[in-house]
Amino acid sequence: MAMNAAGSSGSAGGRRSRRKPVMAEINVTPMVDVMLVLLIIFMVSAPLLTVGVPLDLPQTQAKSLDQDKNPLTLSVNLKGQVFLNDTEIKLDELVPKLKAITDARGGLDERIFVRGDKKVDYGTVMKVMGRLSAAGFRRVALVTEVDQG
Repeated sequence: MAMNAAGSSGSAGGRRSRRKPVMAEINVTPMVDVMLVLLIIFMVSAPLLTVGVPLDLPQTQAKSLDQDKNPLTLSVNLKGQVFLNDTEIKLDELVPKLKAITDARGGLDERIFVRGDKKVDYGTVMKVMGRLSAAGFRRVALVTEVDQG
């Protein structure tokens, strides 16, 4: 009984009878800080993600094409190397790989963009375009930069 009497006094080590109310508010300040940091990171890194094979494209005053999905891009650099999107590919493997990709994406109606460095040999770009034409690809477009002059 001595123990029961000491515990019921409440002053020394007993439990408190009142609890603090639960905080029902959400602190959004840390979330806003994280979102601003992510926004800055994406704004800085987004232009770096669009760069493919580095080329010096010719300039023209033609209008850009409206595009609803990601096109296939063939690039021919100054050394005459051919790239499918960002991956180097041999000229002999070009048509089978393109046919496999276009079959998976919906057939030969797929638009293919050809990017050629303005200092590359004209014959090299024509070899690529000739193989595309012989394979049945009809929607082939040449990519240029907008003329600033």
